[in-house]
Amino acid sequence: MRRCDEDGYDSRLPKSAKKAAKAAEKTVSQNRAASYNYHLLETYEAGLVLLGTEVKPLRDGRASIREAYATIRNGELWLLNSHIPEYQPSGPSNHPPLRPRKLLMKRREIDKLTGKTNEKGLTLVPLRIYFKDGRAKCEVALARGRKFHDRRQAEREKEARHEAREAVRRSKRR
Repeated sequence: MRRCDEDGYDSRLPKSAKKAAKAAEKTVSQNRAASYNYHLLETYEAGLVLLGTEVKPLRDGRASIREAYATIRNGELWLLNSHIPEYQPSGPSNHPPLRPRKLLMKRREIDKLTGKTNEKGLTLVPLRIYFKDGRAKCEVALARGRKFHDRRQAEREKEARHEAREAVRRSKRR
């Protein structure tokens, strides 16, 4: 298990190495609505098993995980309902755009997630798909759904933080 700081990078690395590591990641798709609809408790990095015709559209940044979710079936982690469009030059040997895609994680982590999702009513939500060192990765979060009033409260808190930052910025200008 690696120790991570708040950015998700190894806490033993110097800042320059963290910046270089972050620059090496190319984000393909993000699920921005996830933090609004869910309380994100823990995040995990999982490898993404792809077919050959899925890589090119991903590298072009044409993917959507807005409606996607992750689930555990038979001890394996699967990404469902994620849309990666067909690669037109490949011809008839294309992939189905909404096919289930396997996520790769260590057995210990999958077992831990299985226990948490079964017992506590938590769910697995994909946050983003990205390339790290040339390999496709999916960031998955263990999350609890928010009620409507929780969403409103989170929106108010976000607005208050934004106004406070603006006030500090205005006071520094004077």
